[in-house]
Amino acid sequence: MRRILTTLLLTALAAGTQAQTLDPADYVYPIRGVDGTCSSNFGEMRPGHFHSGVDIRTGGVEGKPLVAVADGYVSRIAVSPGGYGRAIYLTLRNGTTAVYGHLQRFRDDIERHVARERRAQQKNSVNLFFGPGTWPVRQGDVIGYSGNSGSSSGPHLHFEIRDTRTQQLYNIVREGIIRPADSLPPQIVAVHYIEIDTLPNGICARREGASRSTVRLDAHRYRLSHNAPVEVGRKGYFVVEVTDRRNGVQNRFGIWRLTAWLDDEPYFEYRMDGFTFDQNRYCDAVSYYPLQLSVRTEAIRLAQPVGTPDRFYPLMADRGIVRTLPGETHRIRIEAEDDSGNRSNLEFDICGRDGEFRGEIDSLAEVMRPTAAATLRVGDRMTARIPAGALHEAVGCRPAQVAAPRTDTGIVALSPAYKVLPDATPLRRTMTVSVRADIPTRLRPHARLARRTAKGSAAYVGGSWKEGAVTASTYTVDPLFIVADTVPPRITARFDRGADLSQSSSLSFTAADNFSGIASYTLLIDGRWTPCDRYPMTGRLVHVFDLPATRSTHTVELNVRDGAGNTARWRGTFYR
Repeated sequence: MRRILTTLLLTALAAGTQAQTLDPADYVYPIRGVDGTCSSNFGEMRPGHFHSGVDIRTGGVEGKPLVAVADGYVSRIAVSPGGYGRAIYLTLRNGTTAVYGHLQRFRDDIERHVARERRAQQKNSVNLFFGPGTWPVRQGDVIGYSGNSGSSSGPHLHFEIRDTRTQQLYNIVREGIIRPADSLPPQIVAVHYIEIDTLPNGICARREGASRSTVRLDAHRYRLSHNAPVEVGRKGYFVVEVTDRRNGVQNRFGIWRLTAWLDDEPYFEYRMDGFTFDQNRYCDAVSYYPLQLSVRTEAIRLAQPVGTPDRFYPLMADRGIVRTLPGETHRIRIEAEDDSGNRSNLEFDICGRDGEFRGEIDSLAEVMRPTAAATLRVGDRMTARIPAGALHEAVGCRPAQVAAPRTDTGIVALSPAYKVLPDATPLRRTMTVSVRADIPTRLRPHARLARRTAKGSAAYVGGSWKEGAVTASTYTVDPLFIVADTVPPRITARFDRGADLSQSSSLSFTAADNFSGIASYTLLIDGRWTPCDRYPMTGRLVHVFDLPATRSTHTVELNVRDGAGNTARWRGTFYR
């Protein structure tokens, strides 16, 4: 009777977390002239976030027409060097919002309006909002053209559907809005066992146990590489490495659902139906973060950490913990399903081993809890402020001074490094870290925080100097230290000085930096501020001519500033 009641409770929970179902008949395909294949799917686990849409391949080219998927209006236009780059948002009559990212350009009338607004505001990055009467669209109207802007590593369309009222993102493949060819079931790559012990101070101690790769039996069935039962402790959970493929492409995809049974009774289900942006960083709790950092697959934890939303877990018993007495055997079955409905299964036996794992309490560690803000210090040289809600679970911290890493030419290390949190501790919110050091006056404007990477090199974090300390907000838990970057950016024009550009649609430059990256830039033509697009993945800065040619010589000046306050300037002329 207890098992029946548990199953009924879990079924009710699953029903209560279902997202609103969309009607595929409301929508047409968002882009023309493509083969319908995708390079990324909804909900894939990325560093620090779930992927919020689908990436539709455009055959390695730009300029494919983008169309309104349903009747509505253009409600927002965004232009930025990062993120979605050039993006257009349509508020639709059916209560959803369609988002198109990484555009090459907008429709001509919209493009002209955006250029005027950028000039009026003298801003390269803009967010423009519109009501229903400004840019109404009918289903099938062209709204722009696909491109490679923003944080894009190749031409494609990022497309997503959101609930307009709540901004919840929908799994549009599962909802049937986008239907890629897919008859390939997920691949179950490996299984890992994690034994746990909850300490009196609330910290969950872990001991990694057996790790087994899999052997494929047929298209849908797998077994472990060793047939002997997996030895498990009295309390623990499993981590499954899984990935997915689709017809006609070599890309790897995330899965939609992962379900686990213990002796034929379901006890765990992860499902990616949707999420809101405030839940984005929970991907680091849904995954087994220490492993997810080092694998190309999705390393999904078959357990629900405290504080992780129920919406990702429509079925859950005992938070996914498997309890096994010494000598006791059970049968585990795991099923992976992709968003096209293809499934794969893995079954194996487990056996309880003798002995019990007891985690050790570090009496010198300070316990940080998710629900409370905290301040950590190393003497008077480092202070870290961790806000409430930053941690996914309680951790023990022993902040300490460690050696600073090697730095490249032009980068000067000005302090030791400081370790704040344990390795592989994901953060939902940034912590604010201040490092104090005696810094020469001439270097203070260029002093920033850097992190020591796993390979021992220095990587830029940011921040600024004020009153004897360099302070920055960051998600990283790598050791932090102060550096001074005094090397200015490098600017290269992609045209000769005095060049005749009368037959060109644009003028462009390449801007690069040795360490802190390009932070801002200003383009002047004939002394007047001129809009310019930056493509960070290629280093290009491009102005598309939006004013009539005058058949005369023009002056041009580009000023670029890096993240450490160093500046560079290029001056020249062109004819147009």
